[in-house]
Amino acid sequence: MNVVLVVCGGIAAYKACEVLRALQRSGCDVRVVMTEDATRFVTGTTFEALSHHEVVTSLYGSRWSPVPHVALADFADVAVVVPATANVIAKMAAGIADDAASTTLLAMHCPILVAPAMNVHMWQNAATRANVSLLAERGVGLVMPESGYLACGYVGEGKLASVEEIAAAALAAATAGATAPAAVPTRDLEGRKVVITAGPTYEAIDPVRYIANASTGKMGYAIARAAHDRGASVTLVSGPTSLETPAGVRRVDVVSAADMHAAATEAFESADAAICAAAVADYTPKNPAGHKLKKSTERLDAIELVETADILASLSAEKGGRVVVGFAAETNDLIAHATDKLRRKGCDLIVANDVSRADSTFGSDTDRVAFVYPDRVEQLETLPLEDVARELLDRVSLLLGRRAPEGA
Repeated sequence: MNVVLVVCGGIAAYKACEVLRALQRSGCDVRVVMTEDATRFVTGTTFEALSHHEVVTSLYGSRWSPVPHVALADFADVAVVVPATANVIAKMAAGIADDAASTTLLAMHCPILVAPAMNVHMWQNAATRANVSLLAERGVGLVMPESGYLACGYVGEGKLASVEEIAAAALAAATAGATAPAAVPTRDLEGRKVVITAGPTYEAIDPVRYIANASTGKMGYAIARAAHDRGASVTLVSGPTSLETPAGVRRVDVVSAADMHAAATEAFESADAAICAAAVADYTPKNPAGHKLKKSTERLDAIELVETADILASLSAEKGGRVVVGFAAETNDLIAHATDKLRRKGCDLIVANDVSRADSTFGSDTDRVAFVYPDRVEQLETLPLEDVARELLDRVSLLLGRRAPEGA
């Protein structure tokens, strides 16, 4: 697989070296073209040593080809721009070709992937947003920046995405082929606030024992990641999991069903939508012990249980014109149980999955779901969790319709 790595003049240029190495580890042959400003951060010699190819920094004097921009375009299965500065993004949007990097990009006839990195205010500028949207409409792939501490001293969105994410997206784009650009997340949730619950809850019997379930949180985390990529401001209320927080997502850690109810209710006050993907315990011990129970002297023959707060029903009762989505994990009579749950809870949509299936159970990387509405059922085939998240958010976006975001 042949990759052209376009390196631009930003402090994150050193990360392009790591992207190059990650692509090489996946068997890619990588050639590099740099802007003049990029060479002020990392020398061309560094990239030549890593790539074992001449680095193109000018349209003239190349030892490899008399017309390097055309040769690079013919060589590439995918072009990756790292870090993509506001200036180069603007050039791409306007079709400007005034140096080796921008001319090479204009000559490309393969998928192009852009990984922006810049100051938060530059990223949020209306001109940059418009240019990014225009590139997306043209089929350019985007690996959106993360939120974090920036080199300029600000904290906010604009940090280059992880090396692993960029490399994976590049490989996916190249595999898609020149006639099928990499999938580009739409920004249809821009300005929306979304609350997502994920994972299990732990209901204490004593300080070291609890009642729980087999939920891993994978589905909720995939939805949170996809919602952020589509422009939403995401609050992820998470039960205990070993998963990493998706980039750019605000995570609130909870343990019990009561904790999750309180956190989700608070977050929903200013939100446009809630997606309740967590597997919340229906019951909790009425009188949890304050110390570890001793088997020899404090036999636990029975545990008196009480019902937990119904988070889905509670949020649905308060939703007004907002959107609330629930999940139904069932082992039998899937659609009947999901339809009944939809009616009882009062939410807009139930995502039903049969957890007795190996391809749709807790911990699986795939899911086979049905979207249950008050008037219809849409059954999907077995899909990766990321695709299920995308399909769900397509429907959430439609449900939100033209209603103004909260606080607008």
